[in-house]
Amino acid sequence: MIEVIEKRNNGIEIIRLSNNCLVVDVMNLGCTILKFKTKDKDGIMQDVVLGYEHPEEYLQYDGYLGAIVGRVANRIKCGKFVLNDVEYNLPINNGPNSLHGGNQGFDKRYFNYEIHNEQLIFHYLSKDMEEGYPGNVSLTVIYELEDDKLIISYSATTDKDTIINVSNHSYFNLDGLPTNIGEHELRIDADSIAKIDADVLVTGEILNVENTPFDFRESIQIKEHLYKEYEQLSYALGIDHPFIFTSTENQVTLYSSKTGIELIISTDLPQAQVYSANYLDGRLGKNGLPMAEKSGLCIETQMMPNDINFNPNSKTILRKGERYESKTSYQLRVRT
Repeated sequence: MIEVIEKRNNGIEIIRLSNNCLVVDVMNLGCTILKFKTKDKDGIMQDVVLGYEHPEEYLQYDGYLGAIVGRVANRIKCGKFVLNDVEYNLPINNGPNSLHGGNQGFDKRYFNYEIHNEQLIFHYLSKDMEEGYPGNVSLTVIYELEDDKLIISYSATTDKDTIINVSNHSYFNLDGLPTNIGEHELRIDADSIAKIDADVLVTGEILNVENTPFDFRESIQIKEHLYKEYEQLSYALGIDHPFIFTSTENQVTLYSSKTGIELIISTDLPQAQVYSANYLDGRLGKNGLPMAEKSGLCIETQMMPNDINFNPNSKTILRKGERYESKTSYQLRVRT
């Protein structure tokens, strides 16, 4: 079932998707997931994503909680890239770099939407040179429920060669509260990560995870790795790295022993930026509870960050006449 549950004077509209397993509230501002609910091991409904109490706060604060980010997720070095021998300059909004599409990325944009065949279909036309990116890009984001899965599908076309790398930026906490994420168990099908520098920008170097704090190939409590003394962790104040997948489905599992809820993420994208909410600052979230650093985990499925500045044939390039497509599913169940 999909229904519009609220319309506000400022243009914000909230739409609810629900079935026997899940309840998901999404707003048209940034296609933002406001609530993502399922029953825990005791049959109590838990909301497993962090967020603000009032929709308007998503306009006020940074953090990208629950939003679609782009045109290009993650960081682009010095806000510059060259495409077809033309240099483009983007807003600098994260140290010396451009992050998540600039000052007014997709997270701050109002999407049109329609409900059709049990799909919530969002659409946004990002105009040529919006936030410095070339081309009029037509983006479609589809939310749908399939039993215990939320599926997000993306597609985009452009009238001029451009770059695109879209992701969802939900902060998961399967306790249903902004508790320290270190108590959760995490498994990632990844033998390697992309190394970062002191500005949390990928360097182009790849690091094998064996004998490092980034080895989550077997499920382990996050705190066992998160607080180790290690240069890559110190650069990011925790985990904020691209994990390069070795499998093509069910690549990430997150588990809370407190609620018994397990999240399984499956994607056709090659990697995910895993981020341990290192920069949450105690701002108040739902029910007036503070969201401290490391009180959530983002698993942002995407292509390699800053790839346009390493690879002239980057898969982040979207050519005129071609179509960008990707799909990620988020399965919530009680571990038995």
